[in-house]
Amino acid sequence: MDPRIFGLDAQTLFDTGITLIAMLVLFILLSYLLFNPARKMIEKRKAFIKDQLDEAAKAKESALEMKEEYDKKLSAVEEESEELMAEARKNAKARESEIISEADEEAHRIITRAEKEASLEKDKVKDEIKQEIVQVATQMAGRFVEKSMDESTQAALVDETLKEMGDHEWQS
Repeated sequence: MDPRIFGLDAQTLFDTGITLIAMLVLFILLSYLLFNPARKMIEKRKAFIKDQLDEAAKAKESALEMKEEYDKKLSAVEEESEELMAEARKNAKARESEIISEADEEAHRIITRAEKEASLEKDKVKDEIKQEIVQVATQMAGRFVEKSMDESTQAALVDETLKEMGDHEWQS
């Protein structure tokens, strides 16, 4: 039996040591040439992403502020529109009462004018009736003269004439 452990001789141990040293040097070299730039690139990428997230948070905060401002302006616009509508209603009510007042005045003028016209028409009718009475009296006088009548004939003639005219006409 061989006193060596696992069948290792000095040459194998030496080769293994040199391989380990070469691997260590290669690891350091690769770390310097590959891993460090990769780490730097990853750090830059992390910083870029962090900046992007910060900008997004600021933009979101700004958007929320703008939304609040928009909501305030919208409520102010709604209040202003309500005020304008109230003012318009008030003006419409005032105009309505003004129109009604003008219409009442116009109606009063029309009624007054109609009453005046009715009064004038009534006076005209009275004048016409008076002229008819004069004509009737003239006719009566002509008949009276023709018949040279006595008092009973005259009374009958007056009654007959009044009946022809009607009671209402000579009493008004």
